[in-house]
Amino acid sequence: MALEDRNRVVILEDRVENISGAEFPLSFDKHELSYSLEELKNALEIKIVHLTPTEIEFDLIGVDASIANALRRILLAEIPTMAIETVYMINNTGIVQDEVLAHRLGLVPILANPEDFNWKRSEDPPTDQNTAVFKLFVECFKNQSAAADETDPNKKYIGSSVYSSQLVWDPKGDQATRFADSPIRPIHDDILITKLRPGQVINCEMHCQKGIGKDHAKFSPVATASYRLLPDIQILQDITGDDAELFRSCFPPGVVEIVSEGGVQKAKVVNARKDTVSREVLRHKEFEGKVRLTRVRDHFIFNVESTGAIKPEVLVSRALDVLIEKCDISKTALDKMIKDNVSDE
Repeated sequence: MALEDRNRVVILEDRVENISGAEFPLSFDKHELSYSLEELKNALEIKIVHLTPTEIEFDLIGVDASIANALRRILLAEIPTMAIETVYMINNTGIVQDEVLAHRLGLVPILANPEDFNWKRSEDPPTDQNTAVFKLFVECFKNQSAAADETDPNKKYIGSSVYSSQLVWDPKGDQATRFADSPIRPIHDDILITKLRPGQVINCEMHCQKGIGKDHAKFSPVATASYRLLPDIQILQDITGDDAELFRSCFPPGVVEIVSEGGVQKAKVVNARKDTVSREVLRHKEFEGKVRLTRVRDHFIFNVESTGAIKPEVLVSRALDVLIEKCDISKTALDKMIKDNVSDE
């Protein structure tokens, strides 16, 4: 690995090189690359690229993959949310069994701020401080006004499809006052839970509790949390004429454009961020020695999609808080271990 490549992952036709980092002393002759906390602080950047009510795309720059992956895993598994934990099935004569129905109910995302609730241990009784209650009562019967030859179940029957919008929040204690401005409810009203036919009934009570994705996926606050390295496409020799058109076609739209310089049409990389690193360009003999595909080792493009329970920018902030807490715990444990070793000597 050359010194100038230490911050690049190199993409070749049949393999990937420079996968492992070289951020340690004497990796290169006469170059000290020892870890420096000050250098990390100076290099660290977080740039928000795109933000919607449910999605965020941001760049995490200047950190090792271990830090980026720790943040991703925390987003998936260690940020608390509220979800249906216990289902009391009073009556279910539908075709979906109690256990399967309870599982489907548990996966319905609930709009409730977990910070407004306490953790509930297995031995704790449900209270208005640790539990939110929903009720569901649905009965299916024939639609007397439907045509005799009607085949559409939604017109032929009433109550044939059970949706998340039919979950009714039942406030306990002072919850009606506490959550007057933001009543607890399913995030999405159109989630199909089950289907019924005339004579079938579902009657149940559901208790929502605070939990994390490490315990069950239903508590995960994200639909997806992923990252990729920033692509870096290096044109080593001018690519002109018909080759420039072929070169552009090897990449997703918007990555490469044809520009005119001195009356000559040349290929130019305008937005490498959009590249999917398909290696298509490496299949063509015309471009041998003219292009180099790399990825920036310490530039992570994060994409986080919230389930809607917590805003995506808040999710990232809370994930960073959890990461900081983990670092503090590790530092405290390490300090204690060092003191114990010194005292033993």
